[in-house]
Amino acid sequence: MAAVPAFSPNPDVVIVGAGLAGLPIAWELLRRGATVRMVDRGRPGEGTSRVAAGMLAPITEVEPDDPVHLTLGQLARERWPGYVDGLRAATGHAIAIRTHGTLAVARDRDEAEALDRFRAICDRFGLATERLMPSAARKREPALAPTLRLALEIPDDAAVDPRTVTAALAAAVVAAGGTIESGCEVRGLVLDGGRAVGVERADGTTVRAGAVVIAGGAESARLAGVPDHARVPVRPVKGQLLMLRDPAGPGMVERVLRFGPGYLVPRDDGRYVLGATTEERGFDRTVTAWAVHDLLRDGSELVPGVLDLELVETLVGWRPTSPDGLPVVGPARDIDGLWWATGQHRNGVLFASITGALLADALTGDRTLPGRYGAIDPLAVVDPRRFASVTLDRDDPPARPTGPADDVRAPRKEDHAR
Repeated sequence: MAAVPAFSPNPDVVIVGAGLAGLPIAWELLRRGATVRMVDRGRPGEGTSRVAAGMLAPITEVEPDDPVHLTLGQLARERWPGYVDGLRAATGHAIAIRTHGTLAVARDRDEAEALDRFRAICDRFGLATERLMPSAARKREPALAPTLRLALEIPDDAAVDPRTVTAALAAAVVAAGGTIESGCEVRGLVLDGGRAVGVERADGTTVRAGAVVIAGGAESARLAGVPDHARVPVRPVKGQLLMLRDPAGPGMVERVLRFGPGYLVPRDDGRYVLGATTEERGFDRTVTAWAVHDLLRDGSELVPGVLDLELVETLVGWRPTSPDGLPVVGPARDIDGLWWATGQHRNGVLFASITGALLADALTGDRTLPGRYGAIDPLAVVDPRRFASVTLDRDDPPARPTGPADDVRAPRKEDHAR
């Protein structure tokens, strides 16, 4: 860790945010010999990470007609089995990867045509898919409605439960000697001579460190004390989801189902995540009746049995979204000692397997990820300095910049307030 000056007995690195960005970074740095302190206003994994559906879907969640997104997503997906094995070895926590794949389904002619266009794109990139007529799809997933028009199976997608992942990561951080300070509100960044040297808590005390990593999700860019020229243009995209439970246990659906603007993600214990809205509402945590109505309506059109499940949670999260939709991981512009780890948009769980290595490689200069993976250099495509200097309003989100759509197959759910 020679590249990180220590302020003994203070930590080499302080990380703001103990979710699916911060926890992997902490674990990776600890394994490389750093001392790490994490600070979070809540408990580890209790923010947006807890709301995530858990899809490991570089094909259906990352647009396959964008080779940069696709390649980075494939690298992340490729690392997941080994990542889970490493967490199990470090903590004893078992994390199941559901490898049943994704079944993208169409309810009408327009959606069927969109599926065929999506399949053509996948074919162009050599991605495995199988076109299924309704009868074949229902043999694989008998709970599907008879009104199904068409389906496309994507066998290489997978899913995990992000709550078990964050629990394992938090245990791994502690086991490796890291410190996690929960219930710690961070007031702002501490600078000394233009260098980041720590963070100030809400009670006025400071945590000094050789490097500061801001991994606070969509709120990262709002941290006080960061010069405007060094901020990253990350905004919140609100998503509402439902957690359902089958009292009879698991098995109603085995694959992740994608339909129109939504998805149904099964868990091993009989729970199902039904999501999700996409709303430009800023930092709004309201659960709305229309969202619950539309999610249940859309889900039950494809899987009628959804209406027989217990509704156990309504969930709201803020997807941290950059202008180009790619993660923002690496050094801040013109501020020594300041590092960013945010911007994963819909793929915070998928990218958790590489976020730690990306940040640690950039911070330490000790390269563990490939210098080239397919057509990309992973560190280069996520570098925060790719953005020009921006000035953000810390209270209101910026207007939505032009960027890739969330899903090449599905139109964005319209905001009902418009």
